[in-house]
Amino acid sequence: MATDRYTSPLSERYASKEMQYIFSQDKKFRTWRRLWIALAETEKELGLNITDEQIEELKAHVDDINYDVAREREALVRHDVMSHVYAYGVQCPKAKGIIHLGATSCYVGDNTDLIVMTEALKLVKRKLVNVINELSKFAEEYKALPTLAFTHFQPAQPTTVGKRASLWLMELKLDLDDLDYVIDSMRLLGSKGTTGTQASFLELFDGDHERIKQLDKMIAKKMGFEDVYPVSGQTYSRKVDSRILNVLAGIALSAHKFSNDIRLLQHLKEIEEPFEKNQIGSSAMAYKRNPMRSERMASLANYVMSDAMNPMLTSATQWFERTLDDSANKRISIPEAFLAIDGILDLYLNIVDGLVVYPKVIEKRLMAELPFMATENIMMDAVKAGGDRQELHERIRELSMEAGKNVKVHGLDNNLLELIAQDKAFNLTLDELKKTMDPSKYTGRAKEQVEEFLADVIAPILEENKELLGLKAEINV
Repeated sequence: MATDRYTSPLSERYASKEMQYIFSQDKKFRTWRRLWIALAETEKELGLNITDEQIEELKAHVDDINYDVAREREALVRHDVMSHVYAYGVQCPKAKGIIHLGATSCYVGDNTDLIVMTEALKLVKRKLVNVINELSKFAEEYKALPTLAFTHFQPAQPTTVGKRASLWLMELKLDLDDLDYVIDSMRLLGSKGTTGTQASFLELFDGDHERIKQLDKMIAKKMGFEDVYPVSGQTYSRKVDSRILNVLAGIALSAHKFSNDIRLLQHLKEIEEPFEKNQIGSSAMAYKRNPMRSERMASLANYVMSDAMNPMLTSATQWFERTLDDSANKRISIPEAFLAIDGILDLYLNIVDGLVVYPKVIEKRLMAELPFMATENIMMDAVKAGGDRQELHERIRELSMEAGKNVKVHGLDNNLLELIAQDKAFNLTLDELKKTMDPSKYTGRAKEQVEEFLADVIAPILEENKELLGLKAEINV
């Protein structure tokens, strides 16, 4: 690792090697050469004077890029595309004259960006599907375990641990819907020329519009795309970049919400993220088990959500057929958003795979609050025993206030049941009241909702994407 210059933490600490390679220089320049081969092949197939020998020469050097020649040439001409055209020509003297024929820099630049982003989106999908799979197992395992629910982070009607996990799952399902839509809508730029009019190709093909229409579609097929964007300026619309980063920001948003919940649950000692045997939680307080993974998720998520503004601003300020003020911003904002979301999903998968649940703590907290939750049922039982509903409502309100004061002011246990048993208006014994303290009576359809959601919504997703499953996350703690 270089220590004498800045290196991105996204590469050093957070993103996988797989995602890093997708946005590497080597991947970019190899893709440029594949695009030049696709262009030459298509032009030959449509009748231009290009030989099989020239194309075979290009294919022979698609991967052994002479970077030293390209760097030396770029220092002289200050143009990266033309430097690589030159370097490719040095290796392919017979094909030198037909490399990049009729194209502009955006033919390789923009098409490569679209190819790379599509590949990166598919890696994001693979990781997202694996997180959904792991989280669905957790929801299934704990679908019936009652837990205290919160609204406004105040105790509310009980739910189950699995039902809470289904809320995290639902947000990821929405993210997958958006991700699938964007992947399915990705197209290639094709070969559109200087202002998108394909004028140079009209000249090359002697004014034959039909062959030019075929040119774009044939190149797209060779590069693994269904089609090209039907119209463009010199570049593909930068709104595509904005759509992509909005999807990544949506995943970041879901991950942030999950990480917040885990951090709160770890504070409550109900659920903890994984903590390795020799991991140090605090340099000063040896006993601490900080939720480091969840905190890192939240931090990276903040970056991705804010980064979504970059392509919005770029797209909004593209003048007419193009300007170059997208270049520097695009080179930074798009790769780094993908590297950050890659790190987020690795963390998400790692956390869910190792979540630790403490049922006794969960039960203790729930039982401390359950008498308050049970007052409606207690009141109904007392009415059945001959009590007056309005009178009982007022009495139970007063007794609840007294029990709450005992807990909050005097630090005592919740004695609401004892207070109710002592009140003759209810005509209920303490044993009868304790029978109402089964938490499962107060979780409604939580268990059934989880079962139905997993069976009807999540299982079909996992079946459809089963070839993507089996991923394990490695993170740098």
